[in-house]
Amino acid sequence: MSEQSRRGRKPAKPYRRPKKDPVRILAFDALRAVDERDAYANLVLPPLLRKAREKGDFDARDAALATELVYGTLRRQGTYDAVIAACVDRPLREVDPPVLDVLGLGAHQLLGTRIPSHAAVSATVELARVVLGDGRAKFVNAVLRKVAQDDLDGWIAKVAPPYDEDPEDHLAVVHSHPRWVVSALWDSLGGGRAGIEELLAADNERPRVTLVARPGRATTEELLREEAAEPGRWSPYAVRLAEGGEPGAVEAVREGRAGVQDEGSQLVALALANAPLEGPDARWLDGCAGPGGKAALLAALAAERGAALLASEKQPHRAGLVAKVLAGNPGPYQVIAADGTRPPWRPGSFDRVLVDVPCTGLGALRRRPEARWRRRPEDLDNFAPLQRALLRTALDSVRVGGVVGYATCSPHLAETRAVVADVLKQYPDTELIDARPLLPGVPALGEGPDIQLWPHLHGTDAMYLALIRKTAG
Repeated sequence: MSEQSRRGRKPAKPYRRPKKDPVRILAFDALRAVDERDAYANLVLPPLLRKAREKGDFDARDAALATELVYGTLRRQGTYDAVIAACVDRPLREVDPPVLDVLGLGAHQLLGTRIPSHAAVSATVELARVVLGDGRAKFVNAVLRKVAQDDLDGWIAKVAPPYDEDPEDHLAVVHSHPRWVVSALWDSLGGGRAGIEELLAADNERPRVTLVARPGRATTEELLREEAAEPGRWSPYAVRLAEGGEPGAVEAVREGRAGVQDEGSQLVALALANAPLEGPDARWLDGCAGPGGKAALLAALAAERGAALLASEKQPHRAGLVAKVLAGNPGPYQVIAADGTRPPWRPGSFDRVLVDVPCTGLGALRRRPEARWRRRPEDLDNFAPLQRALLRTALDSVRVGGVVGYATCSPHLAETRAVVADVLKQYPDTELIDARPLLPGVPALGEGPDIQLWPHLHGTDAMYLALIRKTAG
């Protein structure tokens, strides 16, 4: 008998190396990039997955799980933070961000997937041992065992205030949106509990990949040959891939004849292209063209009519992206790097002008779930001067009888109707065009004359569009 055993102490357990789980390590790495570098998951995740596949670590099921872990954790971060806060003995701001990321991954596996509880806890603790060390892994283990004591509905009943006492905070916790975003979206919808609940729930659903067949270069019939692909709901150029479909595997996408483009973005370009004009229709302008999706569709539509598109983008590297997307367009076009508030072209140079202005991006929370946690109410004030300046330049750039489209990927009233109303006070010789008839078959576009798309009503990003005709110089 050893000396240690004679004294009544158990022999120390031999050290066991933690098991490296490439799927969960990749998901953790993606979350850290989002947190540390303000990166977007939809930009960070694909190269990580590609590298993992090249190394032979991943198959299709691994990639699907890693994607679900990253996006699910980001989408439900607000709900999971409320649950985790109830399971720790300190404010969350005092918990190291890498630890919070691991806890979020664990909470999502426990509350948002069908992974068995014991497996979710075990796998997350092993991840913590690899990326955080044994000491903090014990903390993760203790917290997740508390989280595992109830399901999502049970936890929401505990941590969300009753709807009757605080409707906005209740919805914020239940649907994992910051309170100020809930309030802003509710105002934009115009009230009613059912609508806001449906919208917030739609923001937490993973959207299907939508392709655009660029006119004159590809057809929807070609894209529909892809396995389980189906036509878009509204745009004649849209095709939706099967869930988990890889656009890079589509030949037309690889060749630039088709691209990835939300159907709402396609509808904005189509509405501007279909707006009635007085006079010639030869020169079109995309004044905020980066990264190039709308510009490519506009350029192809212009080419069908013998018109030319000028695509202008302030940032040179983004202008380069636009040039790459437009390469091979069947008609004339030009791409320039220019400040849209101080344009190099003469006033009244264009027949049609689109300005899809920089904004908070609250209309694309399905695709960029981290944006909801990154944005602040003060961002609205930061964007407001630029949005108004770009619309003024667009109105100066269009000729009498021509049409301007003001678009944002945000339904926030401060970025949509407020901007248009303010600027048009300075331009009495303009009129709003009813944009709704320009999108035949698309329901629930609002009271007009502008249009607002919604994820829960249209299955698109929440794009806004106002069409303005210049009636005099």
